Amino acid sequence: MNFPSELKYTKDHEWVKVEGNEAYVGITDFAQRELGDIVYIDINTVGDEVGKDDVFGTVEAVKTVSDLFMPVTATVLETNAALNDNPELVNSDPYGQGWMVKVSLSDVADVDSLLDADAYKALVGA
Repeated sequence: MNFPSELKYTKDHEWVKVEGNEAYVGITDFAQRELGDIVYIDINTVGDEVGKDDVFGTVEAVKTVSDLFMPVTATVLETNAALNDNPELVNSDPYGQGWMVKVSLSDVADVDSLLDADAYKALVGA
């Protein structure tokens, strides 16, 4: 399993990649393995400010649907349009082409409260 050290993680298995005042959010390698084959991503919060730990969308796998939780308070700027036709990118490249939303961070310092790669690895027992 892959745990990129430059990312921050949540206990709900989302990751955050910060770029200035903006960030990319997706689900972790662990999460996509647990879900199995992903068939649909539903995110209808573009333009909305979503609070920390609030649901910003859902991910549907063959056998289950799971909520997506916002790691920090942020405004959703865009969704990854590539996932509309290729949701399986979340399975094949969860930290790259499988990102889910780009957000504008309400407070960049909020990211400091998230888990680093080692803490997340310990959480999932890897």
